[in-house]
Amino acid sequence: MITLLPPDLVPAVNSELRKAATLRSNAMLAAVLPAVALVACLATSVRSGPADPDADPATGAASIGLYAAIAVTILAAAVFGAAGAGAEFRYHSMPVTALFTTDRDRLIASKLLVTGAIALTVAVAVELVGFACLLIFGRGKVEFGTQLVTVLGGGLLATTCWSLIGAGLALVLRKSGAAIAVLLGWLLIAEPLIWLIANAVGMGGVATLLPGSATIATVAVGSFPDSDILAPTPAAVVVLLLWTIACAGAGWWTLRTRDL
Repeated sequence: MITLLPPDLVPAVNSELRKAATLRSNAMLAAVLPAVALVACLATSVRSGPADPDADPATGAASIGLYAAIAVTILAAAVFGAAGAGAEFRYHSMPVTALFTTDRDRLIASKLLVTGAIALTVAVAVELVGFACLLIFGRGKVEFGTQLVTVLGGGLLATTCWSLIGAGLALVLRKSGAAIAVLLGWLLIAEPLIWLIANAVGMGGVATLLPGSATIATVAVGSFPDSDILAPTPAAVVVLLLWTIACAGAGWWTLRTRDL
């Protein structure tokens, strides 16, 4: 990847890679997530019956473990992005980083690039483990085909997007802990409550514009077609990308314009 980058960006990317690679917590997270995928996919593929084309998820009940593994990976990517970007402010190292990479655009580009690339790499590992498990233990129980490939692609996209959303939010708030609390609070509490309220008042379409809803629709391709809170997958992808651009762009603008 580094050889394909502009030469001026390589030192900053190398620096960010070293910061991420030398943290024990990141290494543990990268090892734990594929293990979670293995356990989850093994459990559902062994215990589930044959695939039912009329049931949800559309790829078969045996693939529920894969969806669970992707969901955990997306949450972990958001936390990883927020922790990595916010740590510089927590330990007051951002001014030093800015001394070595004086171009703020180059600095934030390297942070976002490394964050997204690492999240994508771990997501690939998680999905390869999950797919291999389904291939071995889920034959006849999982619908292997274009739809499953689309699910895997949606998982990679969503994981990368949420790592950048987390990083952007941490750069705006300048606190990794606050950014992580906002992310988890929104995804696990606030947005599900909005779904319930929107459905209750007959305004489920409003929820399709929210990032969590867009994420589910991006990953669970072809599932839950009657849901009012999930947009069609192509539209959901656009919504998720817009949220990513907005959050990462806000972090970019904050770092460019505010004093360190």
